[in-house]
Amino acid sequence: MQDDPTGAPPLRRRALLAGLGALPLAGTAAARAQAPAYPARAVTIIVPFAPGGSTDFVARLLAQHLSARLSGNFVVENRAGGSGTLGHGAVARARPDGYTLGVSPTGTFALAPFLFEKLPYDSDKGFAPISLLAGNAMFVCVHASSDIKSYAELIAAAKAQPGKLTYASAGAGTIAHLAPELMLDMSGTQMLHVAYRSGGLQVQAVLGREANLGFIDTVTAIPFIQSGDLRALAVTSAARSPQMPQVPTLAECGLAGYRATNDFGFFAPAGTPPGIVRQLSDAARDVLAMPDVKARLDAAAIDIYAGSAEAFPAYQADEARRWGDLIRRRDIKME
Repeated sequence: MQDDPTGAPPLRRRALLAGLGALPLAGTAAARAQAPAYPARAVTIIVPFAPGGSTDFVARLLAQHLSARLSGNFVVENRAGGSGTLGHGAVARARPDGYTLGVSPTGTFALAPFLFEKLPYDSDKGFAPISLLAGNAMFVCVHASSDIKSYAELIAAAKAQPGKLTYASAGAGTIAHLAPELMLDMSGTQMLHVAYRSGGLQVQAVLGREANLGFIDTVTAIPFIQSGDLRALAVTSAARSPQMPQVPTLAECGLAGYRATNDFGFFAPAGTPPGIVRQLSDAARDVLAMPDVKARLDAAAIDIYAGSAEAFPAYQADEARRWGDLIRRRDIKME
């Protein structure tokens, strides 16, 4: 038997060796204890549209309360362009460390893959879904002085003048573009699409009578409906809006099964540590359950979903199938 290099008595030697064997574990625990808690610095949430509108509204509300919830600094950065693909792509290309996130709407994460021949990111593999946060409908709006006073009159006018009526959208490829196309597809009518660069410009086009109508999101539309500047003919959700219960759904107007909502997904780059994704998903759910947050979203007619990271991909797949079928059927392309 070899001599003990420590020169210690047997019992002491065993204790010493046991202590030496524990050093790597102790070192690992110490390293974990010394690792900074997330978030250790500012977190950027990219909104792929200009300030204003429902996506920006939801993202800023989320950022404000995540800052308090996670004792960090969450800031919103607007990167508009490419119908949302510019900002969404910036999320996909960011370092997957939890410090660059994104809030994108249906038009970006479910419609763009079918509208663009080539995207600067992989829409299926470029992201780690955190949560489906919330969603809102759109009101089918005309100017208050318009001769069109109901959905039936709108369709009658469209059939009497095929392709003459114009509808304004918040941008080509957005849900404000595709939701009217779904209506036209189901009703067998034709209208001319006029794309604007934001929801703010879209509503100004209808207010200025540059366009006959627009599918305008609830956040933007409600104040103008309440002030009497716009008239709402219908709402695009499956059920009537609690804030405007007098406005019928398009399904009630004769388009059975019609539903089009602008939903907001919370994303991280693919490869973001699962622990951070889970932390953000849980924190987002907690934020959306807060009474003051719920009150603000209710006032804007935004429905809270607060789904889990695990459930989000199935929802994305369903929306992609539904809207992808419409885009192919109507041969809608981005120029």
